[in-house]
Amino acid sequence: MDVEMADATEQIVAQSRISKAPTPTVVVDENHPFELETYMSSYTGRVAVDRLVHIISLAPSIAPQALQLALRHIQSLRDPALYQVVLAAYEQAASHGSVQLPAADDVATINQRWVDETNTKNQSERMKLEVELKTYTNNMIKESIRMAHRDLGEFYRSVGDYSTSLKHFTKSREFCTTNQHIIEMCLSVLEILIEQRNYSHIPTYIFKADAALDQSTSASDSKAVGGGKGKASAERERYQTKLDFAMGLSQLGQGQYDKAAYSFLKLGAPAKLDDWVGKLVAPGDVAIFGTLCALASMSRSAIKSNVLENETFGIYIEHEPYVRDIVEAYMSNKFKVVLELLEKFSTRHYLDIYLSSHVHDLVNLIRNRSIVLYFQPFSSIKLDRMSTVFGWSVEEVERQVVALIQSGEIQGRVDSQNKILKARQEDPRAQLFAKALKAGSEMQSANRKLLLRMRLQQADLVVKMPKNQKPEQPEFVMGAGSQMLQMSEFVQLGP
Repeated sequence: MDVEMADATEQIVAQSRISKAPTPTVVVDENHPFELETYMSSYTGRVAVDRLVHIISLAPSIAPQALQLALRHIQSLRDPALYQVVLAAYEQAASHGSVQLPAADDVATINQRWVDETNTKNQSERMKLEVELKTYTNNMIKESIRMAHRDLGEFYRSVGDYSTSLKHFTKSREFCTTNQHIIEMCLSVLEILIEQRNYSHIPTYIFKADAALDQSTSASDSKAVGGGKGKASAERERYQTKLDFAMGLSQLGQGQYDKAAYSFLKLGAPAKLDDWVGKLVAPGDVAIFGTLCALASMSRSAIKSNVLENETFGIYIEHEPYVRDIVEAYMSNKFKVVLELLEKFSTRHYLDIYLSSHVHDLVNLIRNRSIVLYFQPFSSIKLDRMSTVFGWSVEEVERQVVALIQSGEIQGRVDSQNKILKARQEDPRAQLFAKALKAGSEMQSANRKLLLRMRLQQADLVVKMPKNQKPEQPEFVMGAGSQMLQMSEFVQLGP
């Protein structure tokens, strides 16, 4: 399976770059604050450049500043091709954006000397690593071959050739001799899949890493003496948080918000993400992902126990304090505040490369759940009162409520003339009659079957099953002449 995936990697990477849906132009102003320098201080390496390209594409008002930061980050990497990616994104934003942008040459310049030197170093190191792999392969040194494939995978990843990098990482599995080697290989592949946002293949390598981790911990437990079991448990916790985060991100990317919420909320402390912090994600991102998915899919009691009372997740929330304000407003029925905060920080959400394509759906789900929760205690309520609670016009409230009634989330009807929402009340007397009729019908059917059974026994028409016959074979009833009928067929005939 690894070889098949490695051969199809180029197609997968190409598909992963295609966005699910067009994202609107993001506004950065006093009502939608966003500090680019502060935001980017949480990221390093290639993920920083990827996020800046995303920001250039969606927020033209801060595109020049993002371009300067991106070119600065590129010179700390080993992929000169990123220059073209960043400049192409800026030129596209300048040609299609609503904001007049200065020319790219006026904002920043390309360091051509650095480009030439980096290409030379990359070519030299690639040849060196390929010669080492060939030498180890000829000498049949298994551990050295694995390490050579690993080093080549890291090299091609650093220069942006993800398809070749994945081929080397997956090929190294054939030469893994311990469970630790398999876990490290799976984590390296997961990092690449996360960077490329290839969410559908992430679970495959999570399951492989989990299986290797189970074997490793069980082997440690069997050899444990004294504190050995504690050591095995610590080893599992070391990797489990990374695997849980990768699973949550995969579920978020595929729109499984309820599953993603539980995956993010059960993460260990940020320190257990180890080198993934900054390299792939920031703690504040986890707080936003987990909270929005929880509000969109969980009940209030689950939100209280898993978000507000979760001390470990509270560490993540400390990095984005407004997230706690949203949750507390939601739990206090201050839905207008919830929607205002979601709108205010929508720029922060849209400019996240993992969350961007899901912001619209998540906000809609949170808004719909807020309306349903607010209406639950009432048998009828005026729409103008709801408009005050949610901060909408009466017409907007009516449109939202009608849509929820049509989808079946609200059992009620709208009096358009008087602008009143009334719950659909069922007649308890009619329900009682319906239950009584159903119970009577079931009793009548059971009695007919019992009477038929009694008559068959009285007429000696029931043939008992021989002792040597298998239990699963049906019981037979002797009919007229020598015909044999199954009991189930005879019962259907009726008395």
